[in-house]
Amino acid sequence: MIPTNERPSVTLPEHWTAVVPELEDVPRLGELRGRQAQPFTGSAGYDAATVEAEVAGQMSWTRRQTVVRDADGVIRAWAHAHDRAAGRAVIGVEIDRTLPRDVQDRLAAWCYDWLTEAAVEFARLREQDVTQLDAGAFAGDDTLRGWLTAAGFERARTWWQMSRPVTADDAAPDALPAPKPGVTVRQVAHHDNGLPVAEDLTAVHRVLEEAFRDHFNSYLESFPEFVQRLREDPGHRWNHWWLAFVDDPADPEAEPVPAGALVATVSPADDGGVEGTYVDYLGSTPAARGRGVATAMLHAVVADAAGRGRNRVGLEVDADSPTGAEALYVHLGWRTKYTTESWHRDVRVD
Repeated sequence: MIPTNERPSVTLPEHWTAVVPELEDVPRLGELRGRQAQPFTGSAGYDAATVEAEVAGQMSWTRRQTVVRDADGVIRAWAHAHDRAAGRAVIGVEIDRTLPRDVQDRLAAWCYDWLTEAAVEFARLREQDVTQLDAGAFAGDDTLRGWLTAAGFERARTWWQMSRPVTADDAAPDALPAPKPGVTVRQVAHHDNGLPVAEDLTAVHRVLEEAFRDHFNSYLESFPEFVQRLREDPGHRWNHWWLAFVDDPADPEAEPVPAGALVATVSPADDGGVEGTYVDYLGSTPAARGRGVATAMLHAVVADAAGRGRNRVGLEVDADSPTGAEALYVHLGWRTKYTTESWHRDVRVD
């Protein structure tokens, strides 16, 4: 059990309390999240469905969280930890930036202490000796960077958040190039009841595990954990999963093999009321690289988004990767909207 009001190193202001958030708190939590992001994204909007899922939906099942209320009962901070995998906890803190700076700093210190204990509890239940705390920050948010540094975190990676405009013209049959010879792309197969075929789902998981094996901070994730985690997202749709297949040049008569996978979600409506598509995962096996597999899948998801009346496709790119993948995205029309960072801290489980 995690104590809520005090920590050895810092205490909350007098008459302030920490409690588990309730469904009625969603608008205030979304407000805190949106305002914290606004200087860097240009919008104070937030995904209400995601916040609700984190607080009282499927996403809450793998999370521990607390909100800090001031003496008048107003929520001033939200700390949340996601049991992402064995030895990994993804954490986040949203703090009311209108408070005096010394109060913000005090709340941040308390929240990171609380989150450290939550992550240690996750790791202990999973019988891990060490756990990694993974926190995100917007590039340029020096206040949050300062809190993370004070809490013992180090900046580990930089990410470009990119977006490509989509128009109805992208849905035309010849608007986008066809896959290269020997490459085919299709959505995962579905049963008559709309649920996906197991063979295709396991193929997606297998391809992505192989594709990301040599990437930054990669780890093996079991198939059940992978599927459950993705299904928790309110934007999840089974018809947003794609597989790419390649022929064997040495044996043209052989059955094409899975060599690429793309998993996307529905992005919430923008200020104009139009939804978008977001690419959560895109990967191809090492043996298939250089054959245009990634390009073919990106063309497929753009055409799909256009056919659904959406106006954008977003994705995240590792800015520190030596592969130069961003050149492909820029060539295909993606541009960086803003930049984020990953901050890590390893904690030993006593």
